[in-house]
Amino acid sequence: MESFMIQLKNAHKSYFLANGDEIPVLNGIDLRIKKGEFVALMGESGCGKTTLLNIIGCLHSLSEGEYFLDNENIGKVHDDFTLAFIRNKKMGFIFQQFNLFTRLSALKNVALPALYAGVEKKARENRASELLASIGLGERVEHRPTELSGGQQQRVAIARALMNDPEIILADEPTGALDSKSGQEVMEIFMGFKNRGKTVVMVTHTTEVAKFADRIIYLRDGKVVDNDYKLKNNY
Repeated sequence: MESFMIQLKNAHKSYFLANGDEIPVLNGIDLRIKKGEFVALMGESGCGKTTLLNIIGCLHSLSEGEYFLDNENIGKVHDDFTLAFIRNKKMGFIFQQFNLFTRLSALKNVALPALYAGVEKKARENRASELLASIGLGERVEHRPTELSGGQQQRVAIARALMNDPEIILADEPTGALDSKSGQEVMEIFMGFKNRGKTVVMVTHTTEVAKFADRIIYLRDGKVVDNDYKLKNNY
């Protein structure tokens, strides 16, 4: 029997304007992602990719439908504290814009999730130092983000995402702000996640990046139109 880390059943998500008008974004999503699978979410701008990633990451709640995370039904959970606990325990987030604190060193940026989790200072700094060394930034631990290249800043963000040893890595256009060489290096790190059994869900519009994934889920108008999309030369 296959083990699924993520399952969405008839998932809907709408947002509401101040005047009460409803803006539907996800319209009956059904998908299953296996443990240890590397999946890319693709589709035209506005199709719901980032909203779907935010649902998976417990940043937003469903308007309707079911969400099973590691066989636990969390689709009806709306308590912010509980959702934050789930995120901090199971998930690591990587974004296009890095979202690093400019006044903090690389080491302190990486250590932040463990600080929020209540880990003792020496233990979290040792862990952060080891993570930075593992991605080639062992000599840059005291550098601030403004003293690092874009590729190095994204590596710091990756190390931060790994700080609490999450089972799931969620990435939204992780190479979008990088040159091609840095982007290639970042994707090689992502392959390392997969090889260590992590589940990776990544939003991208770039075919060269999507090719690293085991499977591409293609969205259109808030729906999954292809669960195993094959890249075409004219995409």
